[in-house]
Amino acid sequence: MGDDHLLAPGERVLLIDAKQRRYLLKLREGETFHTHAGILAHDDIIGRTEGTTVVGSTGREFLVFRPTLADVVLKMPRGAQVIYPKDLGAILIAADIGPGQRVLEAGVGSGALSMALLRAGAQVVGYEIRDDFAKTARANVVAQLGEDVDYRIEVRDVTEKIDERDLDRILLDLPEPWNVVPHAAEALRPGGILLAYLPTINQTAVLREALVRCGFGLAETVEILRRTWHIEARSVRPDHRMVAHTGFLTSARLLARAG
Repeated sequence: MGDDHLLAPGERVLLIDAKQRRYLLKLREGETFHTHAGILAHDDIIGRTEGTTVVGSTGREFLVFRPTLADVVLKMPRGAQVIYPKDLGAILIAADIGPGQRVLEAGVGSGALSMALLRAGAQVVGYEIRDDFAKTARANVVAQLGEDVDYRIEVRDVTEKIDERDLDRILLDLPEPWNVVPHAAEALRPGGILLAYLPTINQTAVLREALVRCGFGLAETVEILRRTWHIEARSVRPDHRMVAHTGFLTSARLLARAG
């Protein structure tokens, strides 16, 4: 196995203890990580392979892995509530995100959706009304994907104006997306997709009306429910807890203007 597979200083790693508690940290030579289950030296992790078991000062064991994007989204610093991983995957498919697409994301929050879009190869510009959220999102994206990503955030109100034209996709995570729909109709190319993430069905109904008025078609609204299962010997049943409603995803396509 080449050295490039070994865990190195500067990398993020995920520690998982015997009770499945998860800890995200960045490896630095000479530093230690403190938990109620003991102290771990970063140097005991650096140079090891993923899937290794490391032992803390109290004898407690931790599994070590490179984190998935879902791990990072749930553990990274937050300015706003993140979009859950179960919804991120559905958004990528519903909005048909792919390499080279020009995407406007409005309401970037903590940057979870931005990371998913960028990893799918999209070129992303974000509109965010709050400067502190914009800074948090940028920091989270850079920490996960590096500086050389095609990502720009502007601190501005998307309900006032969209400067970009011939966009492939517009993704909205804000309370009143219907106020953006008229601007989106001017900014998207014909056939482009608008997708909005909303917590309530009443908001969604208002959005759907705006989409019809502004020349969008093929509108669809879904919610994603995620239920895990307990499987141990003959004990096979759904887990007692599940991630049910988090938000409604509404997508629609811009129709060509008559004439």
